[in-house]
Amino acid sequence: MTPQAIQRGTDWLAGAGLRPTRQRLTLAALLVGDGRDRHVTAESLFASVQSGGERVSLATVYNTLRAFCDAGLMQEVTVDGARSYFDTNTHDHPHFFWEDEGKLTDAPADQLEIVRLPDAPDGAEIASVDVVIRLRKK
Repeated sequence: MTPQAIQRGTDWLAGAGLRPTRQRLTLAALLVGDGRDRHVTAESLFASVQSGGERVSLATVYNTLRAFCDAGLMQEVTVDGARSYFDTNTHDHPHFFWEDEGKLTDAPADQLEIVRLPDAPDGAEIASVDVVIRLRKK
């Protein structure tokens, strides 16, 4: 990892008040080290750690991603009941899910128009709306 990637990861953690443990710093540098947003699964991030020669368990990756979400650094996007992606872009925006590749990407938010939502049931309020547009090749 480059010194710049490590510094970005350190700053990212500090901005959320998270202690920069070795594991957190390794994962943070992989997630934000190049300044671009990422959509990862725990398994894909674990594979990136392994290929970089670092030693972090899959359980630690899961726990750290949850901690990052709880701290507001990432958001979890559930595509189906069995698969979650973690997104470093925490602003509200829609996603494309590429079914053939199992890949999640950002969809252009300026092209999405939600005209009306159903009323929430009595005693409830709408907390958020997640838009995942499933795609497959023709």
